[in-house]
Amino acid sequence: MIKKVKSADLKVGMFVHDINVPWLEHSFARNRFLIRNEKEIEKILAINKLDVLIDTSRGADATDAPTLQESEIALMGKLLDIASEPAEEPLGNNGEQSTHQMDFLWQESSHVRKEAIEVVGNILADARIGKQIDAKQAGAVVSSITDSVLSNDGTLVSLCRLKQRDKYTFQHSVSISALLVTFCHAMGGFSKDDLHDIGLGGLFHDIGKMKIPDEILNKPGSLTDHEYSIMMTHVQEGISYLGESRILSQPVMKIVAEHHERFDGTGYPRGIARNAISLLGQMASIVDVYDAITSVRVYHSAIEPVTALQRIYEWGGKHFDETLVHSFIKGVGIYPVGSLVHMDSGRLAIVVRQGVESLLKPIVRVVFDTKAMQKLSPRDINLAAPSCQDHISGYEIPENWGIDPFFYLGHAV
Repeated sequence: MIKKVKSADLKVGMFVHDINVPWLEHSFARNRFLIRNEKEIEKILAINKLDVLIDTSRGADATDAPTLQESEIALMGKLLDIASEPAEEPLGNNGEQSTHQMDFLWQESSHVRKEAIEVVGNILADARIGKQIDAKQAGAVVSSITDSVLSNDGTLVSLCRLKQRDKYTFQHSVSISALLVTFCHAMGGFSKDDLHDIGLGGLFHDIGKMKIPDEILNKPGSLTDHEYSIMMTHVQEGISYLGESRILSQPVMKIVAEHHERFDGTGYPRGIARNAISLLGQMASIVDVYDAITSVRVYHSAIEPVTALQRIYEWGGKHFDETLVHSFIKGVGIYPVGSLVHMDSGRLAIVVRQGVESLLKPIVRVVFDTKAMQKLSPRDINLAAPSCQDHISGYEIPENWGIDPFFYLGHAV
């Protein structure tokens, strides 16, 4: 049985199932291991003072600890509470869009993502050899990303979950740019020029990794303590490299400098906390972790967006500012575009657009009947429509049903 245990309550003899810091390139040889001595507990506490998962079938039990399932049910309840809060403004403008219009937006976003990844690859390759930033090229990419985010409610961000390991750094940079623009747009109070600068910050946030040796940056296994210390220097490397250009704004530099800082002071490179971290730095830390844990990496599998939001919520008030966490969840949606959801009717559907008035009532594309255990001809349903009698009862892991949500998105049906 998998249980969630407070890190401070770990004991020798417990079997760690997951250290529960999935964004971190930590120096443990593996995520799952038997705790053999107090030194290993101290090492866990150094990187995670919150909770870890233990497997009671392979080691000592923690009697009072909740099971993973109990914890996830409780966390989902918290997300539903956030989603049920009335929106100050409509969450989107998709209520009247047809299936063909939505599929066109998917294709348009796909083109923007492809172009952006190619350009970012060139920019980062130039950075590796010390060439100056091509500001015009970077600006054009961010303008496309910003326009796509402002018009394509969740589509580009969803597509950015698709990553190949050999292009992860490029794709991650595009994702952070899109996520930050999405987050700030949802928060309100930012002009389009602001969003452009913020998008640039996301694009360049990891540019210092181009100064990290390939054998560390692309290592297929866990990093040693020494290698991890080198990896952490990418923040300062990025600051130094971008500082030489003298063409980037303060918001860009704040994002680059602070995206690994944590609200509770456990981040790096400066270990600053709370309001010592700029607003954009705090927002960047949230989206950086969200994208990292929803992506396949050499040291962990991808987590479904809904599960990732549960984790982000759980870390609110600790690693992240709680108010910003709530805003982020509202910004991407409790069921982000591309999520597979289970309906009260027993049908499975893919979220294709966020709801206009409620995060709990998006537009979904029905694809499977769990009662008849058969595929359905894809059909879009607006759950907010007065005539709709169906509701989302929960989310599903696509692999468990052999469903690839992206197969059904971007194709007119």
